[in-house]
Amino acid sequence: MALQRVSTREGFLDYMRARRPSLQDGYDRALSRLLEGVAMEERALVTDALRAGKKIRGCLSCLVCEGLGGSLESAIPRAVAIELIQAATLIHDDFIDQDLTRGGRPAVWTVEGPRRAVLIGDVIFAAALEMMSGLGAKDGLAASRAIAEASRGALHEPLDPRMLAEKMASGELHDRLYEHIIRLKTGILFGAACTLGAIAARADEKCLEACHRYGLSIGEAYQIADDVVEIRTQLSRPLLHPHRMAALAPALLRFVPERRTHIVALLGGSGSNPGDGAIDLFRSAAALMEDEIEGRLRSAGSALLGVSLRRGYDELARRTPRDIVAIFRESCGPV
Repeated sequence: MALQRVSTREGFLDYMRARRPSLQDGYDRALSRLLEGVAMEERALVTDALRAGKKIRGCLSCLVCEGLGGSLESAIPRAVAIELIQAATLIHDDFIDQDLTRGGRPAVWTVEGPRRAVLIGDVIFAAALEMMSGLGAKDGLAASRAIAEASRGALHEPLDPRMLAEKMASGELHDRLYEHIIRLKTGILFGAACTLGAIAARADEKCLEACHRYGLSIGEAYQIADDVVEIRTQLSRPLLHPHRMAALAPALLRFVPERRTHIVALLGGSGSNPGDGAIDLFRSAAALMEDEIEGRLRSAGSALLGVSLRRGYDELARRTPRDIVAIFRESCGPV
């Protein structure tokens, strides 16, 4: 693959449009190989679900590699691996959260059943690890750490509203939980994507660390933006269910800790109308979270200070964190 020139006038969306065909082709070939011989009731539905998605993390991996002077050919296998890890994570998450759809398609567990869905996710995780271990020790370590930490993040997410309410009421649960969740749930895979891109470009350890921080900050901003959408969505819903509150409670506790008592009360409800107090709580949290997103985006830009990037990629890399959050928000539509 020839290294393609990128204009500083382009943003990350343009970059994705240029690189995604190569990434998608590599991803589809890897998916076909690893699912070959795996018996499935609805193979077409499953493969369609797995092939969906914008491939933001994989494209970010390509951007870092090319920006550091590496080749797209070297970046693609790493980008494919991070997208496979993301796909497997979503398969597991959908079952755990009992989500019936993903991107307008049936969730894999609703098609193949919970047990087989979990096993399909495990097969994909294993394939990504095998791919990266075959490329080198650094690649294998980066991929295994990403899977381990993302899994740990899922394990730390509170699901039981009653237990969560009890821990919050007793003061056992602190506002740092949210930082832990967004780092492990989303930040880690963005960080791994950038690390793998830097490895593909044969960057030194100092550069690897800077690229990891860059991706980590982007991922955290991305997750906060996702949570803001969910919080604002609650404002238009007539009922507030405790399980939905359990997912939002760590963010609310982080940004409006003085409203702990109110948050606990909402967790103990039973599908009640949110009321004026909850609406004010959500609006206050959302406004503060917007400020936090800006802070994470600035942190992402600061992480690359001192990193030498190819001409044309320096400006693109600085714009990319904000572009990625904008791409997410546009895909959600008005809330």
